[in-house]
Amino acid sequence: MKLMIASDIHGSAFYCEQMLAAYRREEAGRLLLLGDILYHGPRNDLPEGYAPKAVAALLNPMREHLLCVRGNCDTEVDQMVLDFPVMADYCFLELPGGRETEGADSVCVFATHGHVWHPKHLPPLKDGDILLTGHTHIPACEEFRGADGRMRRYLNPGSVSIPKEDSPHSYMIYEDGIFRWKNMKGEEYMTWKTDSRS
Repeated sequence: MKLMIASDIHGSAFYCEQMLAAYRREEAGRLLLLGDILYHGPRNDLPEGYAPKAVAALLNPMREHLLCVRGNCDTEVDQMVLDFPVMADYCFLELPGGRETEGADSVCVFATHGHVWHPKHLPPLKDGDILLTGHTHIPACEEFRGADGRMRRYLNPGSVSIPKEDSPHSYMIYEDGIFRWKNMKGEEYMTWKTDSRS
């Protein structure tokens, strides 16, 4: 299974077109969007090519390919113009591939936007589970220990349209137990294998 993961389009038709071109180029089976699809939000400048109606028009024909969670900028009004569900706060994914704990042949991912659940406010996770968010617009691959002493992994694909801290406009690919971070041209800049110990 090949999964593409992207976040924080924020109404940019310019970068949404690049994201969909990357999806076709990658030949992934599904595209998981981690929220903030149409609206740029009060804390962000308008992204290049800001055109929420055009973004909806680009994404609606892809509805059978899309899995989505709600971002802090996504509302019921947005759902009215989108032909695929975007209002779930999170989803669980069980992906094939090893996990840091012994004997596991899959990895459990809690996918959410990141404004409610994040490394400082954890959802219920088991040892070795992955917390996958967007929201910060900063790519991340970090191991951390929760207040309960358990180890988790935090992943973030960065932002499609408004990257921060000098990060690239980016997305992630998951395939065969490996997460790969790529810029919009498809150039890989970070990798993490789920069965690695570091």
